[in-house]
Amino acid sequence: MVEIGPDADLSFQSFIGHDFRDMDLSGVNFRRAILDRCNFQGSNLAGADFRKASLVGADLMKCALDGADFRGAKLTKAKLNLSNFQGAKLDDADLRGVRGRYAIWRRANWWDAKLNDDLREVLKKKWPKED
Repeated sequence: MVEIGPDADLSFQSFIGHDFRDMDLSGVNFRRAILDRCNFQGSNLAGADFRKASLVGADLMKCALDGADFRGAKLTKAKLNLSNFQGAKLDDADLRGVRGRYAIWRRANWWDAKLNDDLREVLKKKWPKED
């Protein structure tokens, strides 16, 4: 059994539909992991590495995602409301169909991600690209 806690290495593994609710997963390596339909609600994922991971339909509501790395991750139809994405890396992340209008996107480069036009317009007004 893989130990799941801060700084664990869960890269290149499949956890489809796993329940990670209210866990401290700060700094965990989820690189290229398959996390579709997982429930992370209320978890601390600050500094976690989600590069090229699949989080299709995952529930990331009320999560601390400060400084998390989502470069190339697939988050289509994920629930992101009330989460904190401060300083998250979102280059080439697929955020189409997500619910994240009420999340905190400060210093997160959402403009470098693929997202629906309606969410793009909301984020453009509330969290404009910093110069």
